[in-house]
Amino acid sequence: MQAALGQGVLTRKRPQSILVVVCTRAGEFLLLRRVWPPGFWQSITGSLNPGETPRQAAVRELWEETGLRAGGMIIDLRQSSLFPILPRWRQRYAPNVCFNREYRFALLLDSRRLVRLNPREHSAYRWFEAAEAAALTGSWTNRAAIEHLAARWGWR
Repeated sequence: MQAALGQGVLTRKRPQSILVVVCTRAGEFLLLRRVWPPGFWQSITGSLNPGETPRQAAVRELWEETGLRAGGMIIDLRQSSLFPILPRWRQRYAPNVCFNREYRFALLLDSRRLVRLNPREHSAYRWFEAAEAAALTGSWTNRAAIEHLAARWGWR
């Protein structure tokens, strides 16, 4: 869905997104620091493109944001959350769209990997223990996913 905006064309975001939590077998979680808003740490996130499944979006966003290839190793957590889109971001969506559905995935690595950041989106990355990652992320859905995985794999 597109809407004209001045001389250019504004592509409306689809109100469906993914969250990919990347962690190691030692219980370390990868967080990325966003360029905007400043100081906001999160796992890999992104909106679904038209015609894209949540799994396809998860694999694509993982590559675009970190340079990591998931192949068949990405785990569908079979969880999703519906949350309100903050008013400051609603202009990105079609009129009257107020909620986003986020699908959760995980990537379990044997050990830490070097990450290639997209500098338009992220300024830094770090590996954190579960409790620190959960406390640092600015997203309640991200926090819930980290806490779920830490409990699932015994990293409390």
